[in-house]
Amino acid sequence: VLAAPCGGTIHNATIGRVLSPSYPANQTGSMYCVWAIGAPPGQKLHLHFEKLLLTEKDRMVVYSGDTNQSAVLYDSLRADAVPFEGVISDGSAIRIDFLAQEPAASTAFNIRFEAFERGHCYEPYIQNGNFTTSDPTYNLGTTVEFTCDPGHSLEQGPAVIECVNMRDPYWNDTEPLCRATCGGELTAVAGVILSPNWPEPYAEGEDCVWRVHVGEEKRLFLDIQLLNLTNGDILTIYDGDELTARILGQYVGSSGPQKLYSSSPDLTIQFHSDPAGLIFGKGQGFIMNYIEVSRNDSCSDLPEIQNGWKTTSHTELVRGAKITYQCDPGYDIVGSDTLTCQWDLSWSSDPPFCEKIMYCTDPGEVEHSTRLISDPVLLVGTTIQYTCNPGFVLEGSSLLTCYSRETGTPIWTSRLPHCVSEESLACDNPGLPENGYQILYKRLYLPGESLTFMCYEGFELMGEVTIKCILGQPSHWSGPLPICKVNQDSFEHALEELLLLVAEAAAETSLEGGNMALAIFIPVLIISLLLGGAYIYLTRCRYYSSLRLPLMYSHPYSQITVETEFDNPIYETG
Repeated sequence: VLAAPCGGTIHNATIGRVLSPSYPANQTGSMYCVWAIGAPPGQKLHLHFEKLLLTEKDRMVVYSGDTNQSAVLYDSLRADAVPFEGVISDGSAIRIDFLAQEPAASTAFNIRFEAFERGHCYEPYIQNGNFTTSDPTYNLGTTVEFTCDPGHSLEQGPAVIECVNMRDPYWNDTEPLCRATCGGELTAVAGVILSPNWPEPYAEGEDCVWRVHVGEEKRLFLDIQLLNLTNGDILTIYDGDELTARILGQYVGSSGPQKLYSSSPDLTIQFHSDPAGLIFGKGQGFIMNYIEVSRNDSCSDLPEIQNGWKTTSHTELVRGAKITYQCDPGYDIVGSDTLTCQWDLSWSSDPPFCEKIMYCTDPGEVEHSTRLISDPVLLVGTTIQYTCNPGFVLEGSSLLTCYSRETGTPIWTSRLPHCVSEESLACDNPGLPENGYQILYKRLYLPGESLTFMCYEGFELMGEVTIKCILGQPSHWSGPLPICKVNQDSFEHALEELLLLVAEAAAETSLEGGNMALAIFIPVLIISLLLGGAYIYLTRCRYYSSLRLPLMYSHPYSQITVETEFDNPIYETG
């Protein structure tokens, strides 16, 4: 805040103020200040002393001109009282001289100046009030009516003044003052009570009593908005029209806002300020509003809320009754959801309101996983990425997104996934087909992995060459175990070649007499030996296959997990 200067010159002045030097701080030392104020040509100046506090060591002189040789309009050493009606210059200039011989904390002044046309009255001014006028140019015959702000009373002047004197117009009386009084009788249905002299500090040793009376079937609600006193001051509120009535509240020093109800149509307010105010200092004062209210035994009904509803605990809103507010789906309640009718028939708090929810609830952690959240507030549009720990497979969607709905609360795009162990989802090795073997044998196969079968030479594979582990509860193979069957075409072809060789050998041999029987017996013997050899060969194949894979046997159709070809996108975790 800039301090007010000591003196200065103002040309073509229209309206303004002259403040005590160093304002708003206190005067710091001896000083001599001169203000020269000049109005536009053809106009005069009016000074209004809104505030003028001088000590015996101070002096102020106002001249009707721009030098100290001009006619004196006001001299603080010679005047008996402050001219609160103000002074008017004879011409277009005014000079203000201020002399302070020593520092003084109590010195303070606030002088308002304004220029006005010759042949007119100046524009009136009233602090802590307003006025209406019949002519905004303030020509001859203009009337002005004054009113005070709530809590102030009209003093030291009439409510209506008139611009008179055709030759040199002036107001027929001084402007009144609006002051916050010390005590009074109040009968209006509503009003304001202020500390004495508000907004200026109250004086020391004040003893004020205000009595408020409203309709007989009513009672009073008192709202203390500001309460700033010193520890030597005391404010007492009585529930009745006497100082012996029950005390509703008593306050010393500063306090927050207070709300009080009377039990009758009368309230008495007493204020006493410390006579030693110069020692303990002064408080800012107080502001309180009162209004008459219904005299009954129930609280006033509370309104409904948009996008919600209310329920009451009692049919009548008597003391102790509760009203509970709830919001429609998709809305959060802001404020207290339960209000109680208190002993003084006021509600415990203001009604809440419903605000649309723009966030999702936390879906939670997933066991055996980590997650990455794009926005910790979980507003609409937030994503959560889940990743399973090693040895676990994600079941469900790895990415959840919070999205808004036209009705209802925002929700996630899918359910919370799960991380399950690889073994719990795997398919067991189904075993070997008889006379066959596996490519890349493993004990467990994950969903999506494949298993390929082959048959030994001389055998043909019947069924699927490759089967796949299919996800499920439990997981299962895509097809049954294949079969390795003897290849009939290969066996018959080998037998034909053998018979051909025997026939050729018999043709080359000379058949004589008893040798005929031998010639027939030998081929039959050879064929029998070949058939027996084939049988022994097949038996040995089965024997060797069992030696090659001693841990493998035909399993019942079942499930397990491992890693090979992995082409099931459901389990990709991003």
